[in-house]
Amino acid sequence: MRRYGFRILVIQAVLGLFVSWLPVFAEDANEATPPNESLVTRLGFPPDARVLIINGDDFGMNHATNEGTIKALKSGGITSTTVMVPCPWFLEAAEFARKNPRANVGVHTTLTSEWGKYKWGPVLGWKAVPGLCDPQGYFWDDVPLVYLSANLEEVEKEVRAQVDKALQAGIDVTHIDSHMGTMQYMPAYHELYIRVAKDYNLPCRMAGHDLMDRFGGGYLIEMADRMGVLHPDVLYMDDPPSIEATESFWKERISQLQPGKVSEIYIHCAVESPEIRATTGSAARRIADTDFFSNPETRKWILGQGVELISYRELRYLQREGKPMPRTPIEPWD
Repeated sequence: MRRYGFRILVIQAVLGLFVSWLPVFAEDANEATPPNESLVTRLGFPPDARVLIINGDDFGMNHATNEGTIKALKSGGITSTTVMVPCPWFLEAAEFARKNPRANVGVHTTLTSEWGKYKWGPVLGWKAVPGLCDPQGYFWDDVPLVYLSANLEEVEKEVRAQVDKALQAGIDVTHIDSHMGTMQYMPAYHELYIRVAKDYNLPCRMAGHDLMDRFGGGYLIEMADRMGVLHPDVLYMDDPPSIEATESFWKERISQLQPGKVSEIYIHCAVESPEIRATTGSAARRIADTDFFSNPETRKWILGQGVELISYRELRYLQREGKPMPRTPIEPWD
């Protein structure tokens, strides 16, 4: 807990740098041209629709995570997932994606390896990107250590290699996001993140103006808009305060989704197993969230609230084609 608190303090300090660094990028921000329509209407929904993406992070981390993610995807309880390409169980996740093209799978760009006894390193190898690695050749275990040790050239090489490896493995990559937020807490990293999304013509996860403007980072949203990189309007990042509060927390969160906005919530999936218990300190949270969102009654309740469920595939289609994707409701499947 003490180390986690230290990381939060450091990241908060980094976020505060948005304010002091913003004038460097002010010219780009002023050139931004916001879309004429809301993302909701561009996707083909009524202007007051409440549209939701539910993403499962960490696909490929280990077998229990893969089983939980597949369970949640097939139930229709989550609408997309993002795979950790450097992790040992990536091959199982990639095989699933190839055999199940209806699964919406993006790349969870990964530059950290946070668990004490279960580690992974760069797909390029530690010799190619030494600044990304600890003395044992694994990724650093925390975000501030990446910022202190790596350089952007190494970061760009590794992130692009991860997307390329996913594509070469036969994954129809729908979007990118960032494991532990590493690509998004530092301004230069976030700009690179948007450029990578643009180069692969993919949407990406971004926080909305409600959060970014507080730290002087609104120009990054404008940068993405100007470049035609689509992203949700609102990103929710909190977890339930306890296992017992899982259902009440998520139902309250979903019931308060904003009309006329595309929102995203993300969870981490897993099934009960000795493996997940030995790997992470958050096994109980991962299992509880998977069980809740995989429950058919949860999906029925969400739809009963009038919420429109979509995946990042719809955003990718709009980004690439310039028109809404033909509507295909996300349904349970075998």
